[in-house]
Amino acid sequence: MKNNKSKITASFKKIKYVSVPQLLEMHKVFVQYYHNADLHTFVTDMGKKTGVILLEDKNSNRIVGFSTWTELNIKQNGESSIGIFSGDTVVEKEFWGNKELQKTFVKQLLKTKIKNPKTSVFWLLISKGYKTYLLLTNNFPKHYPSHENNNIKLESIVDEYCEQLYPAAYNKENRLLNFGDDYQYLKGDVAEITDDMTEENPKIRHFAKLNPSWQQGTELPCIGEVSVHMMWSFMRKNMFTRKNKKSANKLKTISKASVMETS
Repeated sequence: MKNNKSKITASFKKIKYVSVPQLLEMHKVFVQYYHNADLHTFVTDMGKKTGVILLEDKNSNRIVGFSTWTELNIKQNGESSIGIFSGDTVVEKEFWGNKELQKTFVKQLLKTKIKNPKTSVFWLLISKGYKTYLLLTNNFPKHYPSHENNNIKLESIVDEYCEQLYPAAYNKENRLLNFGDDYQYLKGDVAEITDDMTEENPKIRHFAKLNPSWQQGTELPCIGEVSVHMMWSFMRKNMFTRKNKKSANKLKTISKASVMETS
């Protein structure tokens, strides 16, 4: 598993530069994990995207995963803003746990913000499971919906992008998306939410409250504001985590050596 994690690369590509063979490779990965994933629907949907982050095996140059990227023009208090919607994301199981996709996505967000320093930039996402919601709440200080019930002004942007992207599926009353039985949804179960989890974690509890029908596939639309300060904090945190893991591995190695020497 460790070798596989080190043999993967990620790169951002505008959708107009994605070749037909690459589209077919992406679809081959997609059908492994999604229901209702016929090629015609897949290609049609992909044509509506702005770009895609491709994951490739270094040895074979084979596509092993991808995440779509769609840029939207949205309004915040009457001013134009940029919305980045991350849609379908799939990675072959062999490479689960790899961080290259996440790092490349963060870099692309940072590039977008740096190119537009005076324009608000938002990450737009929909969450069927609590893990995606936690990715937002743990890394974007300014986000909605929040378990602390702040940032209410972002609510109108959620309405705007859902009505722009999914007008037929969006219920403005409960702010949930229901795509019905024909939706291209992930195979297998979404991560379970236990009573202990909702008692111990207010964020998971809030997600379960807002999206009580998550097991039926309803999606909770969310938003996080992108800032340079937030992005650097995110990158520093990940660097700190990696250093801690390396230190822990070194300590394990030293401990094992000590045991061997004294035995």
